[in-house]
Amino acid sequence: MKKKVIFSTKGQRADIGDITIYRILANRYANKVGSFVFLDHVAPKLQAQPNNNGTGAHPHRGIATLTYVIDGEVEHLDSIGNRQRVHSGGIQWMKAGNGIIHDESLSYDSKHESKLIHAFQFWINLPSDIKAQKPEYLAIQGNDVPVKEFDDNGGWLKVILGQYDGLASEIPNYLPQFLYHVHLEPGKQFVHEFDSNLEVAAFLPSQNITVNDTLFNAGEILLFDKENGSIEIRNTLTEAVDILLFGGEEYIETIVAEGPFVMNTQSGIAEAYKDFYAGKYGTIKINRQ
Repeated sequence: MKKKVIFSTKGQRADIGDITIYRILANRYANKVGSFVFLDHVAPKLQAQPNNNGTGAHPHRGIATLTYVIDGEVEHLDSIGNRQRVHSGGIQWMKAGNGIIHDESLSYDSKHESKLIHAFQFWINLPSDIKAQKPEYLAIQGNDVPVKEFDDNGGWLKVILGQYDGLASEIPNYLPQFLYHVHLEPGKQFVHEFDSNLEVAAFLPSQNITVNDTLFNAGEILLFDKENGSIEIRNTLTEAVDILLFGGEEYIETIVAEGPFVMNTQSGIAEAYKDFYAGKYGTIKINRQ
């Protein structure tokens, strides 16, 4: 049995400077999918000049941020001493834990001729005991992301988070969660069976795609029911298509979110602000060339 689509919707513009961004999650229908509480889509765009300006130093607490770069490069700096660049196809993951300050900038890839940028940023809500842990950071370059090649040159699946067919992401997973990038060649299809009680969503970043016998439009996020069933993706176009599948077990703890902090109580939010203003998250020195 194929899973039913509960709703589909498009994101709202949330641009930063000249970078075109669509806020996909949270939306008017859902404030989370599994432990995912936030998704920004940096839409494909050519940059005339490299971007040396970051988002500005800002704090986080209670979440992990996951940035997946399709095209371009992201430079990350934080208050625990990390400084790293992730290039096209790569992932950066930051566990904010009990508090961190970071800054990041997205630019076209200095290692490629293309000046295209295209990326996604997710916020993953942490269990309450993990929220109390120290921050961590992990950078994974594109060549190190696990990939499952489909038969008959039908495409591939990248395991950004979680596991698939014996492949596992390096990113820590505190609750059973998954994030897959599925790439399908023309005329091909992909089918995956999901267990019951999982919250599952699909995002169509760039093309119209047929999902469970219905054609959905580029830019839509789809949320499925929690029944055991399959998701079938068919590429009826003459070009390759891409889709993100993500979700996992329901996050059952109370969620209280305010600004850059996601905690379990209002007092936890107050403490997050108090510790930030007391300087407990440290500082960073931004010096970009």
